[in-house]
Amino acid sequence: MTKTLGLIGSGMIGGGLARLAVAAGLDVVLSNSRGPQTLAGLVAELGGHARAATPEEAARAGDLVVATVPLKAYDRLPAAALAGKVVIDTMNYYPDRDGRIAELDAGGPTSSALIQRHLADSRVVKAFNSIDFRRLFVSARPSGAPDRSALPLAGDDAAAKARVAELLDVLGYDAVDIGTLADSWRSEPGTPVYVQPYLAAQPEGLSQEEAQRWFFETPGVPVPADRVKELTDAAVRRPAGEAPATLARD
Repeated sequence: MTKTLGLIGSGMIGGGLARLAVAAGLDVVLSNSRGPQTLAGLVAELGGHARAATPEEAARAGDLVVATVPLKAYDRLPAAALAGKVVIDTMNYYPDRDGRIAELDAGGPTSSALIQRHLADSRVVKAFNSIDFRRLFVSARPSGAPDRSALPLAGDDAAAKARVAELLDVLGYDAVDIGTLADSWRSEPGTPVYVQPYLAAQPEGLSQEEAQRWFFETPGVPVPADRVKELTDAAVRRPAGEAPATLARD
C-alpha cells in the first residue's frame, strides 16, 4: 500500500498528481531541479501532508516515485537513489522542447525503454502521460462512479504494474494494461488515446484569452476502460516526435 508518493519534478503534471495524492490522504515529497525552497508555495497550498526535498531525498522517501521531468533530462534522474523502486514515468518526447533524440527518431526503443535503461535497478511503469494536466485533476472520480475514466499503463514487471494500478485507483482512475515498455508508444503523442478523448471539443473562433479560460473551466469527457483499450489497440506507430506539442506536457 502506497503511503508516501515521491515526485521528481513538480510542474503541471507533478503538481496535479501531488494534489490528487494529498486529497486521497497520501503524503507527498516534492522535488525539482531548482531546489526545495522554490516549492514553498505549493507545499503551503498542499498542507501538512506535503514537504519539499531534493530529488535524491524524494526518491528515497517515496513508496512509489513519479519521474515527471522534461524527457531531455531523463539521464539526470538519480539512479542510485531510485534503485529498487517502482518509478512511474509520465514523460513524453517533444522535440521542440527536448531537442532531437536520435534513438527515438530512428524508431528503435520507446522513451520509457530509454528511462528503464538509465534506471537499470528500478522497475519503470509508464502512466499519466496521455491526459492533459487540467483534466488529470478535474476528471478523477471515486471507484465505481459511472463517469469514472481510465488511463493506460505499460511496464515490464507485472507486480510493479499492479502497484501503479492501485495508485491510479486511489487517485481516481481505472487502469488499462497496454503491455510492456516496448508497447508504451500506444499512449504517446499522436496516438488515438492521447489527450483528445478526455477533452471536450473546443468551440471555434475563440480568442487566445477565451481559449485559455475555456481550457481551465471545461470539465473532462469520461473515457472508460473499454474505450481506452479500443483506442490503444487501434494505435499505429509513427516516427517519434512527429505529433504536435500540447498542454499535456510536463
